Amino acid sequence: MADLDLSNFDSIDPKQFAQLVRSASDKQLAEFMTGEQRTKVLDEIFRRMPGLFRADKAGSTNAIIHWNVNGAADGGVSTYELVIADGTCVLSETPANEPKLALTVGPVEFLKIVSGSGNPVMMFMTGKLKAKGDLGLAANIANLFDIPKA
Repeated sequence: MADLDLSNFDSIDPKQFAQLVRSASDKQLAEFMTGEQRTKVLDEIFRRMPGLFRADKAGSTNAIIHWNVNGAADGGVSTYELVIADGTCVLSETPANEPKLALTVGPVEFLKIVSGSGNPVMMFMTGKLKAKGDLGLAANIANLFDIPKA
């Protein structure tokens, strides 16, 4: 995929990433997210989330959030667990806790959400993003992170 090169994703800043996602077609994003770089990119996105967490917007929020990104090449789902507590956000190495909110989304939609180029409310309304648990938290989750703008 000449237009979507994320092979050095760990050195791409969030704004550059947002620009890459915005300029790629859905087909390119889907092909990329079934390829060998999928896990590396997902791992790096979630590794960065605590650094993009906005404690000033979290208030007294205490929650375990599971992100389930489906659409792996083998048909599987990649699950990541974020623990928000006491003004911090921590990525769990292994999702093991009962979530207050579980979000399930396709790989293309996920990239669009985390790059600021997709509308999560519209995705939810059209069934492309599913939320189970605390829907109030789901509605506020974008405010808890500094989402890059392309």
